[in-house]
Amino acid sequence: MFITVLKADGFKNLEDVMIRPHPKYNLITGLNAQGKTNLLESIWLMTGCKSFRGSKDRDNIKLDGERMDIGIRFDDGRREQSIEYKLSKENIKLKDLKVNGVPMKNTRGLFQRFKAVVFTPDDVQLIKGAPEKRRTFIDLCCCQLDHRCLNILRDYENVTEQRNNLLKLIAQGRQSINDLDIWDTQAAAIGSMLSEKREDYVKKLSEVCSKLYSSIAGKDEKLTIEYSSNVFGKEIPKGKDSKSAAAVYAFKLNSNINDDVRLGYTLYGAHRDDILIKINGLNIKDFGSQGQIKTAALVLKLGQAEIYYKKIEQAPVVLLDDVMGELDKNRQRLVLDIVKDMQVFITTCNEQSVTDMAAGSVFKISGGRVI
Repeated sequence: MFITVLKADGFKNLEDVMIRPHPKYNLITGLNAQGKTNLLESIWLMTGCKSFRGSKDRDNIKLDGERMDIGIRFDDGRREQSIEYKLSKENIKLKDLKVNGVPMKNTRGLFQRFKAVVFTPDDVQLIKGAPEKRRTFIDLCCCQLDHRCLNILRDYENVTEQRNNLLKLIAQGRQSINDLDIWDTQAAAIGSMLSEKREDYVKKLSEVCSKLYSSIAGKDEKLTIEYSSNVFGKEIPKGKDSKSAAAVYAFKLNSNINDDVRLGYTLYGAHRDDILIKINGLNIKDFGSQGQIKTAALVLKLGQAEIYYKKIEQAPVVLLDDVMGELDKNRQRLVLDIVKDMQVFITTCNEQSVTDMAAGSVFKISGGRVI
């Protein structure tokens, strides 16, 4: 998968941008605050995901502008497709989305068409941040491979919300504790399914990332990734009947009903799970150096791209924001070798900081314009 044309106008500070990227390497250069990351963000929005910077829709439109207009043409290996995304301040809730000229109701349709992987300096929070960061990352990875995971996630969030609402009503004496049974049955079925999907992906990710990390950091450091379930611990049961994952999940919910009612929320479930990322057996969140944390975060994203490529047999577009300049020449070379079969966009303030880059294109941005 690679972008053949990228257009952006009115998106943050970008003005009249129209480039034809190289199918492999694309270097985006310019001083700070000129629009390099904005260009990557405009590409990322084509995936249907929220801004990787946490921007709200209104923030995507230029401060003194009235509307934004971004779009791409891309080759998915079978044909060339197009995505158009327009937004106006006048009606900020109405997204004007078109795929191949056909209007779309929401961004879900984009998620199923265009795939990308993005790495930014803030992604060190995948290692250092709260468990929610890691869960969200794994959920995104799972959904990229299997769109049905989106429905599992939505169903789980809905059931958990309904159960929490009921817990509050029970505490107020307005509902019976027996009314939890129907929600517990659903939570156990959907929650165990979600945990199983995540665990399966994490096993793949650990295998891939272990190799990638060693190639970048050296063989003396072994990276492993483990799925830690709030319900099951380190391993989800594979048995049937009373030993099945759903049965164990339901038992855990039932065993903690009184605490749940007292607190007004569900203590145990897939919404409390975590991913443990270790080097030589030690959790790098607690014991890793800054260099190890940055390298591990980068490797997680490279692993995401590689797993998708192997599973779907179609490479995602890779967006690397302000990362290559921090790596020495040998590590830059290794990263470029890892993504050699993918289209890559790399931002940097100093064009000379990225060395040994194979043939590609260089785009310089100043004041939101490609010059």
